[in-house]
Amino acid sequence: MKLDLRQTPHHIGITKRVDRPDHTLTRCNVDCVRTDIFARLDREPEPPKIEIPRMSRTRLALFGGTSAFYLAIVVAVLASTWLVALDWKLMLFRPYEQWPEQHAFLDYFVTLGQRGPTAVMVAAWLGWRSWRQHTLRPLLALGAALLLLNVTVGAVKIGLGRLGPHYATQIGSAELFAGGDIFPSGHTANAVVTWGILAYLATTPRARRYLSALSAVVSLGVGLTTVYLSTHWLSDVLLGWAAGLLILLGLPWCEPLIARAEAFILGLREQWRRRRASVPSLPVASGGPRPAVFPQRGTEAAQSDGATREPVAGIGTTTPGRPAASTRTTTHDRSRAHARSERTPVTPS
Repeated sequence: MKLDLRQTPHHIGITKRVDRPDHTLTRCNVDCVRTDIFARLDREPEPPKIEIPRMSRTRLALFGGTSAFYLAIVVAVLASTWLVALDWKLMLFRPYEQWPEQHAFLDYFVTLGQRGPTAVMVAAWLGWRSWRQHTLRPLLALGAALLLLNVTVGAVKIGLGRLGPHYATQIGSAELFAGGDIFPSGHTANAVVTWGILAYLATTPRARRYLSALSAVVSLGVGLTTVYLSTHWLSDVLLGWAAGLLILLGLPWCEPLIARAEAFILGLREQWRRRRASVPSLPVASGGPRPAVFPQRGTEAAQSDGATREPVAGIGTTTPGRPAASTRTTTHDRSRAHARSERTPVTPS
């Protein structure tokens, strides 16, 4: 058995031959031992091919059924039907007084539906996935889902203006158009969207099933916890589940816009990189050559004049500071040199 270790990083090859026919994993017949358990956390060399969800017939059927359920809940509350009576029965039952031992735990558990903490946790995970897979789609999908959640749920909250159980004024009333912002439940809808987006962005069917079950349990638990704490009516929770599910089911319609936004952002990044690479940078290392400093024009001219004057100062050049004496001395020296050259050489006797 030949094993090329260069093609199998983070592994050690053991080439011991196995004589037994069974394939039981033991310490003696291991073919490949993983040495780096964090190798799967490294960045992938190329973006993986991820199948983007489309609006299939099943998804369209679910979207239509959830929309009908959403409208039915709104109509039932507006008409003050049996659903409003059930809301009041649960509120007067006061579950937090029936099971007070669960109050402390559920106070912490309900934070899984608050937008701030959940958005930070999910964004951190999806940001790491974006870096690892060389794509901005996870973060952009989360941003689109949260934007739709704020717009749709916030508009219905402000439009209907329902008061919560702790602020109700008349028993049996729907408490609508009273300046409240409780219908639908924002905690429940946010739990459905923020935890359900993990299942929506899953890359394998197995991970999608597990994450779908996890998000369903968390969103159901958060919704029922708000009823236990009497911060929401039961109809608020039902409408919150429907609102969050509608956003997840309708996300495939936003995929073309998400793709265009990703291409635009990546294009801006490439332009910035090219612009940064085109600007020359000349770093000077410590102890290395320093850039040359060129003197000004006037200083250079003065230095050149001084350099030409110094070598011939004794021949007749005017020295700054004593021009007359230097001129006379130079003329006298020239006359003496000329007189010596015209004399007749004296022959020694």
